[in-house]
Formats: sequence, structure tokens, C-alpha cells
Amino acid sequence: MLGMGQERLGTELGLTFQQVQKYERGANRIGASRLWQLSRVLDVLPEFFYDTTDPVRAPAMPGGFAEPPADAFDADPLRKRETIELVEAYHAIPDSIVRRRLFELARALAAESEPPVPGRRTRTRKYPRREPPA
Repeated sequence: MLGMGQERLGTELGLTFQQVQKYERGANRIGASRLWQLSRVLDVLPEFFYDTTDPVRAPAMPGGFAEPPADAFDADPLRKRETIELVEAYHAIPDSIVRRRLFELARALAAESEPPVPGRRTRTRKYPRREPPA
């Protein structure tokens, strides 16, 4: 477009040409400040890099740029510290047989404590449940 190579562009931006290549290929995201800097080097307005959709006629974004509520992060059990510690402890058990038994114990405890959810498939047991000695 301007006859400017990646090396020169990188020098102007304070980057290596490899970093410029990553931006060009889409391997790295371009932040707003870097986009602004890039617009200055290329002598174009920052809007040059955006879609030309008329903002007046574009559909409104429900909620705008509002962030999701903080409790949305906490609602995901896979992101809780307790879950992460449990998984780390599980994988720290060196004996695969013990790990498997712990897994089956956790699954059995969960199955006994929760009522069945309508529409959810249940796994069939490979082994029948052992009855405690009388």
C-alpha cells in the first residue's frame, strides 16, 4: 500500500519485524493503543482499520460495553479455587488404581446426593454396586 516493509514498520513502532508478521497473520491481537500508534505511522485515521458500517444504522449492542456481573465468574465451578486444588491433588496421586477408585467414589457420592435431572443421560455402571456386609 505505502511501499513500507515489515522491517521499517517494525522500527517505526518499536517492534521486531517478526512481531509485525504476527500482527499481520493474526497470531497476535492488536490492542487499541498499538492500533492508534499504527495509524500515526501509516498516516491514516484509526477508523481506517474498522468496518465502515454506519453507526447510526448499525444495530444497537444490548448492554453496550458493559462487563458481565462479577458473580458470573464465580458461578463456573471449573474456575473455583477448590476445584483446581481438587484436580491438582487428584493428579498428584501416583497410583492409577487409587486415582480410579477416588474418581468412582466421588462419582458415587455425587450420584447419591443429587436428585436426577430430567433429560440428562445417566451412565450405566460397569460393575454392580457392592452391598455392605450384614
